[in-house]
Amino acid sequence: MSAPTAHRHHPWLIGTGVMLVAFNLRPPLSSVGPLLTAIGTETGMSAAGAAVLTTLPVLCLGLGSAFGPLAIRRLGIDRGVLAGMLVIAAGLGLRGVSTLPSLFAGAGLAAAGIGLVGVLLPALVKRDFPHASGVLTGLYTMMLCLGAAAGAGLTVPLGDAIGRGWGPALAAWAVPAGIALLAWAPFAQGGSAPAPVKDRPRLFAEPLAWQVTGFMGLQSSLAYIQFGWLPAVLQSGGLSALDAGYFAALTMVAQAPGALIVATLAARSRDQRGWVAGVMLASPVAFLATVFGPPALLLPAGIVLGLSVGASFGLGLTLIVLRAADTAAAGALSAMAQAVGYLIASLGPLGFGLAHEATGDWIVASLLYAGLSLAALAFGLGAGRERQIGQPTPRADDAAT
Repeated sequence: MSAPTAHRHHPWLIGTGVMLVAFNLRPPLSSVGPLLTAIGTETGMSAAGAAVLTTLPVLCLGLGSAFGPLAIRRLGIDRGVLAGMLVIAAGLGLRGVSTLPSLFAGAGLAAAGIGLVGVLLPALVKRDFPHASGVLTGLYTMMLCLGAAAGAGLTVPLGDAIGRGWGPALAAWAVPAGIALLAWAPFAQGGSAPAPVKDRPRLFAEPLAWQVTGFMGLQSSLAYIQFGWLPAVLQSGGLSALDAGYFAALTMVAQAPGALIVATLAARSRDQRGWVAGVMLASPVAFLATVFGPPALLLPAGIVLGLSVGASFGLGLTLIVLRAADTAAAGALSAMAQAVGYLIASLGPLGFGLAHEATGDWIVASLLYAGLSLAALAFGLGAGRERQIGQPTPRADDAAT
């Protein structure tokens, strides 16, 4: 488990730090959804404004991801993670001003930091845990999911406890981000050296890189629809804001075992296409059952929805690690898959919200969710084949075996 560049800390201490960092990469995104109705009531924000608010962070994730290769070259992976956590904490604190401009600015800033850190973690796993990449990817993806659940389920109770409106409730998530920032600081001292420019592979001519990117972006759009819109969908069905937040949190808790189990097992498989097919077919069925099914189906459908969304994200990160031959390739592929992928993903919550505003119901929006799932399946079947960046594209008869 040694890295190409010597590191002063035991790899499993670094792994613990990764878990703390990973927990903070989703509350900035999932904490807004349960408060969308309250924010709209207090500020007069329209449904179109809510669609923009749920889309802006995904766009900024892509922009932040684009700086990943630059951070690796100029700062190194460890210092790059520290810089990203600083940006996240600053964005979360800005949301506490309780105005729409500060909310939008803080959401974008925190998301940019998340995008930067998200690009660096697969490269770190490839560097420090080359023989346990599936387990580490599954573990930190599980922490991502638990962080998302905490953001969805605890933000409304936090707001009630603080009693000062939605701004302080959103800003409260700067506290665990600050703890992770302090915990990671020792790793950034004397961490890995910046990577030389010559180590960067060129990916935009690689069909495999585009398949990984397409899968990453399309499956991510499903998660961000869930983060941004599932509480509002449930509230329109009669649940209170508190209950809708708790239910959304439950689906996100279910993401954790899905991410851990599928990422770990898929990394041990020679071919990941079967995992891709199972997960991407389960997701739209569970979503439709959650939105339109009878009350008796709500709980089991929500659990399956969470399992499938978590598993698809874990698969996306696992494919980045498996399809890259070394740390430099993992960093470059992670940057491409997340920078371009999140630009693709931003269309999901935006389209979902605009479809709802145009029709007044959730039918067309839910069909969009199903269509995105099938598109992710198509890209994932290409990305799941056993090969790596730079290898010749398999012949059609080989791909079928």
